[in-house]
Amino acid sequence: MICSGIARASAAVLALGGLALLFAADAVLPVLIPGYPPAGAWLGQVLAAAWLGVAALTWSARSMLLGGIYGRPVVSTNATLFLISALSLLRSVFEGQAPMAARLLGVVFTVLAALYFWLMLRGPFARDFAKASGSHVTPTP
Repeated sequence: MICSGIARASAAVLALGGLALLFAADAVLPVLIPGYPPAGAWLGQVLAAAWLGVAALTWSARSMLLGGIYGRPVVSTNATLFLISALSLLRSVFEGQAPMAARLLGVVFTVLAALYFWLMLRGPFARDFAKASGSHVTPTP
């Protein structure tokens, strides 16, 4: 299912980022934010808790139909998280303050935000409906 692939990818991105911030915030944050004080690692761990929570929500919904009216809480949560994160990162990119790691993260978040908003406005794919109902849809000539 296409929506399952999107959910798996976003859960993986959030889980990897969350685990990195949870266990190595004092090493990761100074790379992303030059001059970040090591005593502020707790802020990264709070962000890690949020990312891991959304990753768990998304992972548990990976086999559901997502999009349109289906799975609206999961889709809107991910769309909002990735949009706000992307806008925040891209702002620092346009101001010229972001290192390469933050730029790459901004691109990933922008793509995931676009996918979730597209999924929210479009709805599930016909292939996803067929797989969820257990039937096989064959196109008519």
